[in-house]
Amino acid sequence: AVALRGRLRCPCVNVSVFNSKTAELLSHHQVEIKQSFPKEGWVEEDPKEILQSVYECMDRTCEKLTQLNIDISNIKAIGVTNQRETTIVWDKETGEPLYNAIVWLDLRTQSTVERLISKTPGRNKNHLKHKTGLPISTYFSAVKLKWLMDNVEEVHRAVVSKRAMFGTVDSWIIWCLTGGRSGGVHCTDVTNASRTMLFNIHTLDWDPELCKYFDIPMEILPKVRSSSEIYGLMVSAHRPPTCLGDQSAALVGQIGSGCPVMSDHGLLTTVAYKLGRDKPACYALEGSVAIAGAVVRWLQDNLGIIQTSEELEKMAASVGTSYGCYFVPAFSGLYAPYWEPSARGIICGLTQFTNRKHVAFAALEAVCFQTREILDAMNQDSGIPLSQLQVDGGMTSNRLLMQLQADILCIPVVKPSMPETTALGAAMAAGSAEGVSVWSLRPEDLSEVTSEKFEPQINPEESEFRYARWKKAVEKSKNWETTEPVANGETSIFCSVPLGFYIIGSMLMLVGAKYIAGQCTLWFPWRLSVLQFRY
Repeated sequence: AVALRGRLRCPCVNVSVFNSKTAELLSHHQVEIKQSFPKEGWVEEDPKEILQSVYECMDRTCEKLTQLNIDISNIKAIGVTNQRETTIVWDKETGEPLYNAIVWLDLRTQSTVERLISKTPGRNKNHLKHKTGLPISTYFSAVKLKWLMDNVEEVHRAVVSKRAMFGTVDSWIIWCLTGGRSGGVHCTDVTNASRTMLFNIHTLDWDPELCKYFDIPMEILPKVRSSSEIYGLMVSAHRPPTCLGDQSAALVGQIGSGCPVMSDHGLLTTVAYKLGRDKPACYALEGSVAIAGAVVRWLQDNLGIIQTSEELEKMAASVGTSYGCYFVPAFSGLYAPYWEPSARGIICGLTQFTNRKHVAFAALEAVCFQTREILDAMNQDSGIPLSQLQVDGGMTSNRLLMQLQADILCIPVVKPSMPETTALGAAMAAGSAEGVSVWSLRPEDLSEVTSEKFEPQINPEESEFRYARWKKAVEKSKNWETTEPVANGETSIFCSVPLGFYIIGSMLMLVGAKYIAGQCTLWFPWRLSVLQFRY
């Protein structure tokens, strides 16, 4: 079984091939994809580049299998795992994307979100949570789709003429792999659908009231399927694809389960997986962090503090402390458990002694502190304190990070020997689908996965002290963006109503005083159009 995983933290397409009997990784290949940042807070990817990277990875992986004398005709199924909220709209007649993919952490829809929340009773961002399990946020696909319909003429025309297709990355890849405009299958699975804000997690289908709320026509939406069933045949190789959202695939790879619980502490209630057409859905509480692994890329590409991700571990380990420096990487606002889009990243606690090594250490600690916040919320919502944390992903190769995580959580951290459990989970879902059935998901048939355990090495009092300082830094990062952009995209000091009144009042008092003193005539040397007050 093959798993295709698109990851944004280090944006790339990855193809991995597993042995369905032993869960052994046989071969893999990955290609980085470019991200563009047209404006501040905007993050885009080229859907055609994503697709081309999928084909390239599949070709290179098959070449590697052939070199290992493995017959590629033994590949029985393809599982797709993807960035769940990244949004694409394309033309079903031409097969062409109508705009770049808007990536999940993109912030351009903030004004759309604010308008929607302003219309809800009590300006409640959780107004739709009883159906969706989600707050109204820039994170999810519906507001991205609405922005495209309202702001991109090609998308608007295609929707009106009933040529538009909407989907997350899984839908785009599956549609293209199964034939595209020549009969491609337009579908998604429950895990991806549950991250749109258009999907009812109780009925497990698109909700007409939610679609009406966002003014989105239901005919452009993909058909919702389970996470483990044959959707169609790949045109060039006749292998059936299935799909699963990235975090859900990781959960399957870790052999997890869940039940529907609504969070009272800032978490998301989401569909974990539905492993078969007639199987029940399993649910999960999820805490989403906007910037975790991507902070490494920021240190490398934006600040030039490190040259490679491996260098970060050595640099941080050489000092062994942040020396009171705390880093809140709220580049796209704060996600769970705060859901504060107005927050921005800060580095605080700096002294003359602070150097780049301390900042590097603080960056790693920031990943751990964000995880601690999520786990605290989960413990409160579930009432069941977690006894250990299972981890996966590329950052688990950083042993210092794993130890820091155990120290901050005060519980063991368990790292599997095969860190890409997301890819493994997608492969398992594909291989176990009815009609493929080469992978048994019965507990007694699952292969034993070796792991390494990191035990806490500091006393709980020190951990609590550092965590409290982090929470203080988080509070400082909130409400940073309090102004709206003016028409040309710049920010005006007059957008702040109290500040605007203060400045205008001061000007009037100054002019009035001079007028009374007979020192000047009463006229205003600035353009009246500058005096704008935005609410």
